[in-house]
Amino acid sequence: MNIIGVLYWFNPFVWYSLKEMKNDREVACDTSVLKLLEEDSYEDSGNTLINFAEKMSISPFPFATGISGSMKQMKKRILNIATYHPVSFKKKLYGTLSFTLIVFVLFGFAPLLSIQAADQNRYYFNAQDSYIEYIDLSDIFKENRGSFVLFDTKKDSWHIYNKDYATTRISPASTFKIYSALFALESGIITPEHSMLSWNGQNYIYDLWNMDQTLESAMQNSVTWYFQTLDEQTGLSSIINYLHKTGYGNQTIEGALSFYWLNSSLKISPIEQVEMLKKLYYNQLDFAPENMEAIKNSIRLYTTEYGSLSGKTGTIEVDGQNTSGWFIGYIEKDKNTYFFATNIQNEMLASGPIATDLTFSILSELDIWKIE
Repeated sequence: MNIIGVLYWFNPFVWYSLKEMKNDREVACDTSVLKLLEEDSYEDSGNTLINFAEKMSISPFPFATGISGSMKQMKKRILNIATYHPVSFKKKLYGTLSFTLIVFVLFGFAPLLSIQAADQNRYYFNAQDSYIEYIDLSDIFKENRGSFVLFDTKKDSWHIYNKDYATTRISPASTFKIYSALFALESGIITPEHSMLSWNGQNYIYDLWNMDQTLESAMQNSVTWYFQTLDEQTGLSSIINYLHKTGYGNQTIEGALSFYWLNSSLKISPIEQVEMLKKLYYNQLDFAPENMEAIKNSIRLYTTEYGSLSGKTGTIEVDGQNTSGWFIGYIEKDKNTYFFATNIQNEMLASGPIATDLTFSILSELDIWKIE
């Protein structure tokens, strides 16, 4: 305790706590002594303290010794002796049972606490009313880890490669720009008609970033500064509320507001990406229809006589290496809508463009979409 007092000499709460601990220690010592005495000796023990207090009260240095303490503490010790009763067997049994129960509850809840912590990194997928088919795409993924998730609306069916990765939450990277923009639209930071933000003059590595941007141009060219600006103007509390409202991933923001979706605290699984796209597409997020439509228009990539494809890429970079790539989106074709999410992971070669190429290979093999 003395070491703590030395280290935290500046903290009054530490000094108060140490004082109370010392006082309780004295009371505990008195109780230990009483346990060793016969009942008719309790009074003698109390009188000893009273006599000591009387002598110290006329001393020129009252309560200078370490065993005395303040008058208030001395009174507390004497009252403890006066009211002391040996602990009965019943009370001992009750105390033992209570302690055992507390230990049992703590250890019993430990696994639940571990599961709750694990929930942040794992999505527990439950699609009881839908058909689920687990498919093998290892010949396409090759050396890449990751997953592919497809939902066929007309058939109400899921097609999943690698369920473990499909339910593992990781950073959304630039795929979150879809929702960053949506939250800004809902907050009135931008509107579908007026979404221009002025370039701040900073030179970025991509020439297309070094100019004023609209929602459409920023989304198509994945202009990070545009969406970081939207986040700053939307504000932390509003973004957190929107994350909770939409149920986006682990709904967690820690650290700088500019980087929470860039390999930081916010995480989402591929299956959740698909579920979010379904909510967006069918206007199930309880946002203004015109704002939802503006987002859909901004992520449309291809339109042909056979249908249209909308999507967004994302790349996670660690120590200068592209270690994970996303491509998420949906296809409107033959009066049906297919929602998909691909994530690939590799120590050095995994990016949004690579995930896109891999996705097109899968969609072609499934006869859903072909790039001429």
